[in-house]
Amino acid sequence: MRRVLALLLVFGFVSAKKVSAADGVIKIGFFSPLTGFAAADGLSALRGARLAVEEINEKGGLLGKKVVLVNYDDRVKSSEAVAIARKLVTKDRVVAAVSGSYSGPTRAAAPIFQQFKIPMISAYAVHPEITKAGNYIFRNGFLGTVEGKAMGEVALKFLRARRIALLVIDNDYGHSLAEGVKLRIRQLGGAKIVYEKAYSIGEKDFTPLLTAARSQNPDLLIATAYYNEAAQIARQVKQMGWNIQILGEEGYDSPKFLELAGDAAEGVIITTNLNRDDLSSITRNFLKKFKARYNEEPDMVGASSYDAVMLLARAIMKARSTRPEKIREALASMENQILATGILYRFTEGREVVKPVQVQIVKNGGFHYYGVIADPDVITPPW
Repeated sequence: MRRVLALLLVFGFVSAKKVSAADGVIKIGFFSPLTGFAAADGLSALRGARLAVEEINEKGGLLGKKVVLVNYDDRVKSSEAVAIARKLVTKDRVVAAVSGSYSGPTRAAAPIFQQFKIPMISAYAVHPEITKAGNYIFRNGFLGTVEGKAMGEVALKFLRARRIALLVIDNDYGHSLAEGVKLRIRQLGGAKIVYEKAYSIGEKDFTPLLTAARSQNPDLLIATAYYNEAAQIARQVKQMGWNIQILGEEGYDSPKFLELAGDAAEGVIITTNLNRDDLSSITRNFLKKFKARYNEEPDMVGASSYDAVMLLARAIMKARSTRPEKIREALASMENQILATGILYRFTEGREVVKPVQVQIVKNGGFHYYGVIADPDVITPPW
């Protein structure tokens, strides 16, 4: 009989929700990139999720049961993420899952969790198609166009830019952010993009692009990037002797950016999902424990993954059940949740988060408060 059940599970013929709370533990699935160009982000995300699980179990677990985090390395590959999602549902029998990965893998995995009606929270991936997979898929981080709109808000209202150069990483992430930037610039008026160019992941020599951008005499350089490319851009701007303000986003939000960029990071401003100077006890607790546990400065992906696991824990307690449909209902009804990344006002009908966007500036080798974007016209997703 056990062999028959195992075969049924492998081929997806048994509903996952019937076997989710087996073995006297509550299993939460997790995947992130632990190898490849995004390994630093993936490790930080995993550490944040593990820290959340440790805290939950230290307080007695959930519903009298220990929580177990079942995690896999997706290597930033969509095919890996699909296989992992199926394994988490059919073999590991998780009650819910968190993506601690980028948009590509998250977007690929979401339909699998939706198919089996297992709630999944995207911790920080930005692509709009992720939540469109269905009503079991939520996002705790910002939709790309929302964060992009916040960048446009910073550019025009905080920095008073009028001539903007825009460098865009050529993938879903970069283009979603750029779309939001341009939308907000059009909405506010009074500024224009004088130079725009896309570049490939892994690019190392930005000098030709920066030289061309500089020739258009911009007063602000907006560059969407992950930490590797962001560091190269900051360093090469400095090497050129170009005195231009750089505005980035959450892809910069990593100790690796500060390490790789060195003093060229000073003064860079970013939009992100973590305020290191937040005085709330939950944020201070997370920052302190992450640093003590891993001997490394916490970042946005770690905090966002921590929060995603905590949201699932709160949903399970609110539902007083590990049945996936009850967890989904509890998540959808959550309001005014105080998290390490600030206050989560609510989820929209499309399961997109509504929360303030944090603005940080690099000072003395670290990220610090520069401002916050809480305008409902900016932070409220269009669905």
